[in-house]
Amino acid sequence: MTETVEVGRHEVSTPDEFFKMPEEYRSLASHLMLVHAEGELTGADDYTQVFYKMAPNAYEKLICCERAAEEIQHFELTAKVLSDINIDTHHMLSQHFTERPYYSNELVTGVRNWMERGIFSFLGESVVLEHLLEFKDCSYKPFATIFEDQIIRDEHVHVAHGFRIIREASSHNESRAQAQQALDRLWPHILGLFGHEKSQRSRAYVKWGFRKTLNGELRENFKKKTIPKLAALGLTVPHHGTGVSA
Repeated sequence: MTETVEVGRHEVSTPDEFFKMPEEYRSLASHLMLVHAEGELTGADDYTQVFYKMAPNAYEKLICCERAAEEIQHFELTAKVLSDINIDTHHMLSQHFTERPYYSNELVTGVRNWMERGIFSFLGESVVLEHLLEFKDCSYKPFATIFEDQIIRDEHVHVAHGFRIIREASSHNESRAQAQQALDRLWPHILGLFGHEKSQRSRAYVKWGFRKTLNGELRENFKKKTIPKLAALGLTVPHHGTGVSA
């Protein structure tokens, strides 16, 4: 049975209104935006420090550079929203991506080869997109606004590029086996990106209108959409665990 929580009907349009909100709202909003800002920077670092070195040709290296530039632009948009409520993010720029506190997932820090890079973008960035589609309607409007055009559009492109890598691999038996191996290893970590289904922070996000959907429901929706796409490519998801830590 799907757990439901009433979605908060708040609308906070300016930093001045933000500072008048209860402390719980301000704390949750700040945390959410800091996580997103760090995630965008980490994405840029993945593309330049990890995927670029794996890229098999000049075209794919160029794509890695383009994706990294987009992630930095997304970070700058988020940093501006945070700056307007007196939260500085400049320290993030000097952090190595393995040192950032909000991401310990293997999918973010441990992609090992080009096929796993394809899974990262096709599935991992699909998870990111699921969250961004929630954030574009969030109750803190300065944050919601940054997703309406560029960020969500770019993320669709990122996912499509990962899909192309995996689709091309799946057209040949040997490379399809490599894609399946990458999927087998990373699938639990992909599901782990949704967070724990009993997360109290997830419930609070819904309560205050930052999101509409709890972690568990969002994960199940993702699986319903994704598993048939993988099956069409001749790939199957492993059935061991959920990849979600307590």
